[in-house]
Amino acid sequence: MIRVFCDSEGLVLESAGTARRPAGELGIDDLFTAADPSDLARRAWESGRPAALPDQPAAPVGHQEIWAAGVTYFRSRTARMEESKVAGGGSFYDKVYHAERPELFFKGTPHRVAGPGAAVRIRGDSKWNVPEPELTLAIHRDGRIFGYTIGNDMSSRDIEGENPLYLPQAKVYDGSTGLGPCLLVTDEPLDPATAIAIAIERDGESVFSGATGIDQIKRTFPELAGYLFRDQSFPCGAFLMTGTGVVPPDDFTLRSGDRIRITIEPIGTLENTVA
Repeated sequence: MIRVFCDSEGLVLESAGTARRPAGELGIDDLFTAADPSDLARRAWESGRPAALPDQPAAPVGHQEIWAAGVTYFRSRTARMEESKVAGGGSFYDKVYHAERPELFFKGTPHRVAGPGAAVRIRGDSKWNVPEPELTLAIHRDGRIFGYTIGNDMSSRDIEGENPLYLPQAKVYDGSTGLGPCLLVTDEPLDPATAIAIAIERDGESVFSGATGIDQIKRTFPELAGYLFRDQSFPCGAFLMTGTGVVPPDDFTLRSGDRIRITIEPIGTLENTVA
């Protein structure tokens, strides 16, 4: 299990509390295309020189597309049904929750991603915006899951609720994706008891916090990855957010200046402010 951080000089790899910088050139894309990403990361760490973890790492993304799965937790299903009552489309979310085929949607490209400490955004034409804390899969170009990171799927709930066909506008815009703080490379699946926790502060005070476990997700991660790679190719691999099980109450919306912290151990904490 190796955590891979990005900074202006390249990569820093950390294992068992010891950080090292690879001796040769190694990029995030190499991990998504290597025959054995875990072995590549281990060998790079073993042969690397001592280093300190970056104070402000960059998003651990190269040329990957970012995709997302929706309505994978029962809580998300309920929230989506509630927000879409005006449009009369609530039944769509109940159907997809129980359907064989999952909901998958394009979330963004690397230039729309905000790394640790950077600002995520809320749309100027939306009045109801929330973060969605999500375990995010790192998927090799051949479809294998080889790692994990933390994702923040920023969402405009009023736009999606008005009409499900507006989903791309509710989900895809500049600064709509938080990713980091690192890429956890491992051959082992995460413990089902792994928790996803979020805390939001406004003017130094807590305005929302919540948590769920990945054991609450309805679908398996290989299942989601398998559907993403059906009839699609990803030469540099892909990231896939796996859905949220933590939804703020209906009277909550993000404001400029809010601070969002999402924690998933053993990955770490992704912290972003709202622009």
